[in-house]
Amino acid sequence: MTPVTPAASRIPAKAPPTVIRIVAAGVWLLFLQSPFLHLFHHPSGWRTYLGFGALVLFVFLYIATFVWFVGAGSRYPEAPTNYGTRWLSIGGLIACVLAMIPGAQDSALTGFAFVAAAGLGVLSSRQGWSLLAVLLAVALLATQLVPGWADNGTALAIVLAGTATWAFRMNLLRRRQLVMAERELGEMALQEERSRIARDLHDILGHSLTVIAVKTELAERLLDVDKERARAELHDLERLTRDALADVRSTAMGVRGIALPGEIAAARTALESAGIDPHLPTVTDEVPSRWRELFAWTVREAVTNVIRHSNAEHCYITMSDRRLTITDDGDGQTCTASDGRGLTGLRQRATLAGATLTVGRGPDGRGFSVSVEVPS
Repeated sequence: MTPVTPAASRIPAKAPPTVIRIVAAGVWLLFLQSPFLHLFHHPSGWRTYLGFGALVLFVFLYIATFVWFVGAGSRYPEAPTNYGTRWLSIGGLIACVLAMIPGAQDSALTGFAFVAAAGLGVLSSRQGWSLLAVLLAVALLATQLVPGWADNGTALAIVLAGTATWAFRMNLLRRRQLVMAERELGEMALQEERSRIARDLHDILGHSLTVIAVKTELAERLLDVDKERARAELHDLERLTRDALADVRSTAMGVRGIALPGEIAAARTALESAGIDPHLPTVTDEVPSRWRELFAWTVREAVTNVIRHSNAEHCYITMSDRRLTITDDGDGQTCTASDGRGLTGLRQRATLAGATLTVGRGPDGRGFSVSVEVPS
């Protein structure tokens, strides 16, 4: 079967719409009202203008960073990523917070919570948590060392914002992995179904067309000798053609099934038409029902190869509850077909059923032998 390339490497998970990402990022910006109100109620000349400018730039940069992260669909932390541009964005956010401090004082430290969230959203695990630790330390030290500054819950906000973003990111990653795994399983099932249809069509058409060719040659030889028998062979050809067409249709629809007694009877007819003396079992009752389909496919493929390639005079089929063997007394030309599509498909069927397929020379070194043995 054609190997399947992992879906994660070819089909990116669909990101939420841009509007939804902007709203999801913007709703938390309400918590920046603290530095905004401080700047509004405590004007201080250029410090206030600098603070408002930095605040506006901070909002746009934060939303852009968040939207970029979600839209990029990064597969954290497996995929190698160039974090240079991401650190540039984080650095811009930190610079905006520092620019707000002269006018907004300790209320500007609220921006560190957003910086921590952005860092744990777009950086690697080690980098994101390291950034959070540094921001937390800076906020705590600043409120302890700068006279008149208070924490006002800033440290807790930094921890909660970073942790919440990390949880969101991990949940997003798990959802993407689940979607990609489902797509890959669907592709594998599709490839398996294609392989099944190709294998079944080969086995069906290979056998049917071989029998049709043999009967056509027989009917041609009988035209001047026995017209009634030639007419019977032609009627049989019509039936075989219709049956082959029905088998192809049922195979494409996935409802194909074959019966062991029917394959034994068809093998006897095909071998006799090819001038090969069949030595076949008359009953199949001893074969457990779970193995009958595998035995039926084995009979079909092996007998087809005998008719096509062996130049044999006799074909022998022996069967027990666990083993089926088809041998011929030909010149061994079937060996050249041992790696063909038919036996490859038969080997796949045996493997899927947990059985063992053996092909090679006959017991006495003559002809060819195909046997399948099932577990007890």
